[in-house]
Amino acid sequence: MGMKTEDRAQNTDIDKTKAVLVLSDGTVFEGWNFGAEGETIGEIVFNTSMTGYQEILTDPSYKGQIVVMTYTQIGNYGINKEDVESMRPNAEGFVVKECCNFPSNWRSEKFGVRSSEFGVIKSLGDYLREYGIIGIQGIDTRALTTHLREYGVQMGIISTIDVNPKSLLDKVRKHPGISALDLVKAVTTGKKYKWEQGVWKWQPAVARVDSSQLTVHSQQSTVNSQLKKVVVYDFGVKFNILRNLVEAGFDVTVVPAQTPAEAVLEMNPDGIVLSNGPGDPQTVTYAIEAAKKLLGKKPIMGICLGHQILGLAMGGRTYKLKFGHHGGNHPVMDLKTEKVEITSQNHNYCVDIKSLGSQVVLTHKNLYDGTEEGMRHVELPVFSVQYHPEAGPGPNDSVYLFKRFREMVEGK
Repeated sequence: MGMKTEDRAQNTDIDKTKAVLVLSDGTVFEGWNFGAEGETIGEIVFNTSMTGYQEILTDPSYKGQIVVMTYTQIGNYGINKEDVESMRPNAEGFVVKECCNFPSNWRSEKFGVRSSEFGVIKSLGDYLREYGIIGIQGIDTRALTTHLREYGVQMGIISTIDVNPKSLLDKVRKHPGISALDLVKAVTTGKKYKWEQGVWKWQPAVARVDSSQLTVHSQQSTVNSQLKKVVVYDFGVKFNILRNLVEAGFDVTVVPAQTPAEAVLEMNPDGIVLSNGPGDPQTVTYAIEAAKKLLGKKPIMGICLGHQILGLAMGGRTYKLKFGHHGGNHPVMDLKTEKVEITSQNHNYCVDIKSLGSQVVLTHKNLYDGTEEGMRHVELPVFSVQYHPEAGPGPNDSVYLFKRFREMVEGK
């Protein structure tokens, strides 16, 4: 099966290196490389966000996946030190219609001195090459998205060193798939650490804001109480989750994914957060076992993968969506208030709420496809959501959930 691709990349200022994308069903897209050279395999998913490509690339939940952006021009505002959700890009590859090689934004990072004393703005392509991430541009990304919507998510391969479709198809079909891998171990922290940065507080300025100017905003005057201690299991946590916990009045400690429940309970936290992360939740058996031991011991909040882990820990099932939810425009209804939130999402798996019987109640529902987006235990101080209340990127409609967790910890 083949598809029509663009004849050439839109940017003519760089030397073009041919790149080929082959899906496991045999579909072939030909384009041009704009990142590192080489070869990469991952599960192909599409993201409908128009901005936020740097946050998307650095979201640890994308480990094992190749991300396709549906918006046509990517890279317009360059790269900076602040808009990252982890220490490095985690996506296996990046697919765009057109990458901008000459970004323009007052926050764009500059490097080197090529043509002027002010240096040259770092492009998205520069960023990908710096971290060895392969990118392909010049293909019809919306046709690719339509194909994934119709036939479902599947493995794919991008190569700049082997452009033979038959050879690439053979390689990608030999891959076991991400459900055979524990991707959490590849993105979790290696040691426990404290987090003290609050959410961004932008102020009008003519100069760019540097990360050294960050301040902690615990909002103690708002919560009218001392800081509450929270331990965050890092299954691939995004920095903005940690920032929002600080903002809600928490003293935040992050621990590795394989930390035993007993070690966390010895820290005597006021609450526990199970973070987002990559891959099939059923592969993270140690996290499921830890969650079982923590249930009923401390208030717990789960986000995305953490939500799925909670579902499995309570004896439920998870299932895989046809093409997942990835983007910043998903309408979700809070069934308690009947308020509709526009949410940021990044997941391929869902919890089957019915499999949990009467243990939990459904709290949030996706208005696109009716899938489950949140649950609350009927007896224990436990709730979780499938989407990303911290956004980064995306709308801030769901940030109230961190305040709700704070109220749960306080016993309200």
